[in-house]
Amino acid sequence: MIAPGATLGLLGGGQLGRMFTVAARTLGYRVTVLDPDPLSPAAEFATGHLNTAYTHPVSLHELAQTCAAVTTEFENAPAEALVKLAMSTIVRPSGNAVAVAQDRSREKGFLAFRDLPVGPWADVRSEADFDAALGRVRLPGILKTARFGYDGKGQAAIASRADLERVFSEWKRVPCVLEERLALEREVSVILARSAAGEVAAFPVAENRHADGILDLTIAPARIPAALAEEATALATRVATALEYVGVLAVEMFVVGGRLLLNEIAPRPHNSGHYTIDACRTSQFEQQVRVLCDLPLGDPSQHTPAVMLNLLGDIWRDGEPRWEAVLRHPGAHLHLYGKREARPGRKMGHVTVCEAAPERALEVAMAIRHELGIGP
Repeated sequence: MIAPGATLGLLGGGQLGRMFTVAARTLGYRVTVLDPDPLSPAAEFATGHLNTAYTHPVSLHELAQTCAAVTTEFENAPAEALVKLAMSTIVRPSGNAVAVAQDRSREKGFLAFRDLPVGPWADVRSEADFDAALGRVRLPGILKTARFGYDGKGQAAIASRADLERVFSEWKRVPCVLEERLALEREVSVILARSAAGEVAAFPVAENRHADGILDLTIAPARIPAALAEEATALATRVATALEYVGVLAVEMFVVGGRLLLNEIAPRPHNSGHYTIDACRTSQFEQQVRVLCDLPLGDPSQHTPAVMLNLLGDIWRDGEPRWEAVLRHPGAHLHLYGKREARPGRKMGHVTVCEAAPERALEVAMAIRHELGIGP
């Protein structure tokens, strides 16, 4: 066990790192953040900030020598940096697990090879792959870059071979994955923690709504049959076990025709798990600290139904939003990430509404959404 008072390292300093740092500091740990952004949201709460590139050898050496354990807050953290750090200190999740999650092609192949359910997909690495890809995937489909795509970035709708040819050329022929566009009944996610000893603690299944490829709303627990929720949790546990994963893992799934299909995995806490801060006995961020330090896993049970609403930079278009529209609701909890510049599509914060009845939580969240001018 790594006792409070020790220093923990964090690769990445965005909002997920900020919430991890708050949880770690609350438990009595010191935190050193490695992030090239001088205005890193996580660094505001950390005890140290290495303001360099993620692969800077001097910074990596300092993390390895001064931190009892290191974690990451985003899947595009250089896996090779995590592997190098693991030679000198504890790293969770491992660089190998992160490498799978940060490449859609590797991720899909990993899941399919282990007979885990995924929708129709195909690799597209050159024009020579078009015929085989279109033979495996019925159009309309979605072309996604294999690396560095998130929040709807690096994705394009494909209705014809001409679309595929055009988009692939516009993207400079970077490796891609073509996926079939499915008739979704629901999008759900499971966030779990898996310890080094293989113990798993899973949060309730969450139901997610997206707008323009960015998570808009999360309802927890998800409005799905109990048997399907149990199946989703079991499926996420299988993924974590297959990866030999140690840390907090998010597994996104589609409900199609009453059955579950895996969409993506994220080797970190997840936007759809923010509700756990206010609605669960242990938050996903405290759980990340516990796994990293070999502390007993916390109780992930949910004590209050909740709806989480994302706050994007769009609502700052006329200046600071009217936060009284949020705070006048007794069940609403406002979380702002400390980012200095609001841009359209940029995650600036979130609101979690906790109410005794899930219908009431959704009603209040939609009222707040309207008052803040979110969406149409």
